[in-house]
Amino acid sequence: MGKELCVIHANCQGEPLLKRLNRSPDFAQRFETRIVTNYTREPMPDGLLEHASLFLYQYLGDQWGPLASQTLLKRLADNARSLCIPNMFFLGYWPMWSGAPGFDYRDRRLDQLLDAGIPDEQILTLYLRSHPAKHFGLNDLLEETFRREQAREAVTPIKYLGHIREHWRTRRLFNTVNHPGAELMDISACGILDHLAMARPTEAALDQCGDPFPEFQQPIHPLVAEHFGLAFTNAETLYEVYGQKMTFARYVAHYIDCRRNGIDDFISYLRARAANEQA
Repeated sequence: MGKELCVIHANCQGEPLLKRLNRSPDFAQRFETRIVTNYTREPMPDGLLEHASLFLYQYLGDQWGPLASQTLLKRLADNARSLCIPNMFFLGYWPMWSGAPGFDYRDRRLDQLLDAGIPDEQILTLYLRSHPAKHFGLNDLLEETFRREQAREAVTPIKYLGHIREHWRTRRLFNTVNHPGAELMDISACGILDHLAMARPTEAALDQCGDPFPEFQQPIHPLVAEHFGLAFTNAETLYEVYGQKMTFARYVAHYIDCRRNGIDDFISYLRARAANEQA
């Protein structure tokens, strides 16, 4: 007898989630799974949901049109199961992050200094030595990100925010604002399996999954780390940046150089610098 179809409608968290779900013998033996990527607005193929027996989805509101969760749920067969799953996003380590288009991993303070036309060396000095709390309400921004994440968590029965609140200062839980580390992805997968009454993977099996997003650890401003009392990072910490190990200061110098040269694709810039370093 063939496997049942599971459809996962998710962002970049979908693949590491499925890797962990498939570590459960119950899940792997029962389901063949197809991921449809939501943030790229990949169309949901005709007939896919109609044949699915399980639909795991990150909630999308009505503004997503044909990809809105409520619209997609109507396409399921009457006997199909559905479950809203976590879509984790956290600004606690990067309170100056901006989602403005046109550049990857934007930093509002750095952009302010760059737009002011200050020489590059002065920008680097001001940014590294002037405390971000002079320009931003860091505690208010932290509470804002927790409020937003509480609203995200409210739509799924899989609870994870308490774990973030308890541990975010003592160990790194995210590699970027929307790339949770292995610890949180394990919590998500195990919570889903619990909800489905399926066996969890063993700890050893989960450990074998590794870091879900190993290429890039977004560096953390040392003064932000000091302000929040982060125990795992400081000015000398080396971060994994697309094949290079670098400090926060070096990462900022790359950011300034990339912007100054009118390059919009910061990720490709960092990859190219890594390749040049290894050549």
